Amino acid sequence: MKQSLQLRLGQHLTMTPQLQQAIRLLQLSTLDLQAEIQEALESNPLLEMNEDSDSDSAPGEDNWNEANAESVNGSDSLSGTEFESTAPIEETPKGTDSQESTVDLQSPDMPDDLPVDSNWEDVYESVLPATSASASAPASDDYRGFENQSGGEESLQDHLLWQMRLTPFSDTDRIIAEAIIDSINEDGYLAGTLDDIMQGLDLGEDVDIEIEEMEAVLHQVQNFDPVGVAARDLQECLLLQLKQFDASQQEVADALELVSEYIELLGSRDYNQLMRKMKISREALQEAILVVQSVNPRPGGVIASAPAEYIVPDVNVRKHNGKWRVELNYEAVPQLKVNAQYAGLIRRADSSADNTYLRNHLQEARWFIKSLASRNETLLKVSTAIVERQRGFLEHGEEAMKALVLNDIAEELEMHESTISRVTTRKYMHTPRGIFELKYFFSSHVSTASGGACSSTAIRALIKKLISAENQGKPLSDSKIAKILEGEGINVARRTVAKYREAMSIPPSNERKRLI
Repeated sequence: MKQSLQLRLGQHLTMTPQLQQAIRLLQLSTLDLQAEIQEALESNPLLEMNEDSDSDSAPGEDNWNEANAESVNGSDSLSGTEFESTAPIEETPKGTDSQESTVDLQSPDMPDDLPVDSNWEDVYESVLPATSASASAPASDDYRGFENQSGGEESLQDHLLWQMRLTPFSDTDRIIAEAIIDSINEDGYLAGTLDDIMQGLDLGEDVDIEIEEMEAVLHQVQNFDPVGVAARDLQECLLLQLKQFDASQQEVADALELVSEYIELLGSRDYNQLMRKMKISREALQEAILVVQSVNPRPGGVIASAPAEYIVPDVNVRKHNGKWRVELNYEAVPQLKVNAQYAGLIRRADSSADNTYLRNHLQEARWFIKSLASRNETLLKVSTAIVERQRGFLEHGEEAMKALVLNDIAEELEMHESTISRVTTRKYMHTPRGIFELKYFFSSHVSTASGGACSSTAIRALIKKLISAENQGKPLSDSKIAKILEGEGINVARRTVAKYREAMSIPPSNERKRLI
């Protein structure tokens, strides 16, 4: 083949590095953003926290509200309800008169935007000073060990092993106990059989273990805390806990008989046959069932096995003087500004290494602050639009939730649907009704008899309300719930009711039946 040069004209979309950074910050959660800001503070000496800013009123708040008053308060569908919102504005470096005369943030050498289809290093050199290198270097082993000494949650196995070390066991029994504890799952049940555990033991050819010895060690482990642990099935788990009660009480004795002899009838809720077989009255059976319900069928869940996850809300919504006010949580994200002292050292027409280093980091600091401002402004606009649409939820609860999809907010704010998706992912709103992810306010809809639409969240709330008010002796079936909703103008099929009920972890009608 003959090689040749050809010129082709075409059009394609590209993103500047500044836009790439803004999109990356936009999709970060609050905790991830805090880590990103901390990393930027450590690596860029021209960035510093603005400790003088007021957390209740960010700089430039009044200007932003005045410029966006129409977009926030201009909706006619709110019946006169006004929304007030705040957003941070980019901080400009302030210094003395001598410093301001030497700093030119709009210098032609530092454009507002990088050329498209480029990287940071294509325009500005990457300078790694000793302070930055030391900050990003891995910590020493001693420091890392001290840093990792946090009060983590204790697992169920750790809790049981701690009790095993306090119990007088022989060497062989201790090995058996460790194997049994390793076979206990998160719910506290023995995952395998004793035969399987015994076959997995390696005690040497001279040591012979009988199944009776395994049973004895198992019973010893079953005396550990929490009560009911190491049970092989639900029946044994309940009996281990019921044996801790006073058996001289009649309801406890009936509960022991109920679990040991008729647990299958109890699971099927055949109360009439239980009364005939146990020869007790309805009131006595009800008291025995209450005793059984007082024990924990998953004793392992008492011991936390995973660390607690904390949610930091990005937006606060509150009602002030009859108006819903939408605010960013400034306590979660620190305010940044350019270090005026370092910025004052920058000199124009100076190509030295130190001056180039400061100029590169100044431009990077300006971009980072501008990206943060863009993120906060977009998050506030989307949150305000959501509050406008879901005012009924804030006033009356889930039953007043309106059907809403991402495209509705995207069209209102003239943004792309992918941008709305990034903003609402892992972002949380603190309302008087609790903390909710922004995704929570979006749901599919079901048509109504009047030609409108009803949110699936509202339908789930109605189903939950109907089930909570039902006669526990004759619970409502899915078909009956569908007919009740149809009478209220909501056309929903029985399959849809069953799907929503299962999503809320509500058992079917035959399992909700109670003895009254």
